[in-house]
Amino acid sequence: MPSFGGSFKSYKLPGGPSSSSSLTHGIHVFNCPDQVGIVAKLSECIASRGGNILGADIFVPEKKNVFYSRNEFLFDPVKWPREQMDEDFLNLSKLFSATRSVVRVPDLDPKFKIGILASKQDHCLVDLLHRWQEGRLPVEITCVISNHERGPNTHVIRFLERNNIPYHYLNTTKENKREGEILELVLDTDFLVLARYMQILSGNFLRTYGKDVINIHHGLLPSFKGGNPSKQAFDAGVKLIGATSHFVTEELDSGPIIEQMVERVSHRDNLESFVQKSENLERQCLAKAMRSYCELRVLPYEENRTVVF
Repeated sequence: MPSFGGSFKSYKLPGGPSSSSSLTHGIHVFNCPDQVGIVAKLSECIASRGGNILGADIFVPEKKNVFYSRNEFLFDPVKWPREQMDEDFLNLSKLFSATRSVVRVPDLDPKFKIGILASKQDHCLVDLLHRWQEGRLPVEITCVISNHERGPNTHVIRFLERNNIPYHYLNTTKENKREGEILELVLDTDFLVLARYMQILSGNFLRTYGKDVINIHHGLLPSFKGGNPSKQAFDAGVKLIGATSHFVTEELDSGPIIEQMVERVSHRDNLESFVQKSENLERQCLAKAMRSYCELRVLPYEENRTVVF
């Protein structure tokens, strides 16, 4: 991620009510033209309903008239009903001509519905399934779609059957990517995850789907785009390898970056150890990007960048 220098501020505010089963955790993100008084109004909105801010992240880029914030707060849903909360933040959005104002209450709101697309390699898919099973990913997996057929006794299929998650095998060719059928399966999802799905989604697919698609690339973008980036990095003699999770756009491996992770390698590594280290980074990087997205930490910034609180 780009460095935001001194423009980025993170506050952890002291004090607050003692923990109680009646209190619920909320998250609000805000993006609008910058002006004096935004933070005061956001704080007043939460405090006026008996809420208490636990953490506030603010980013105002230098020489740009734009404001970003993310607030975490505790509130009593009896005193501040969910519908009233939406109305209050909507009024703030209108007041400041916000381009983005999203509020989420994880304990009350439905989990994000996702579809996972994968190909033959399943290390990222398996990792996501186990994290989901352990409650570490706040999502509902509606289906797994693959262009690789898996037998009934494979670990993945047995896991999916035990957890009542549909598996759809759609054989793809250069002439037919089966995108129409994929769209029918995922139209009711909130976002898609490409867990090493080795097919390029067309611009028409992305426009028709109309929601975010998160990909994991086994390389440190913008270097080593395209196929076989581990071999590209190995042949280049790099000393750091990485994985990149990014939003999918029509341009291959060029969407806004959400998360990147790196690990040191040396002349003692061979291609096999490169790949092993890369796969471990991919698992961690994709899972972290998904969690950041679900926790409303990721906001679009400029044409092809992100703010990640």
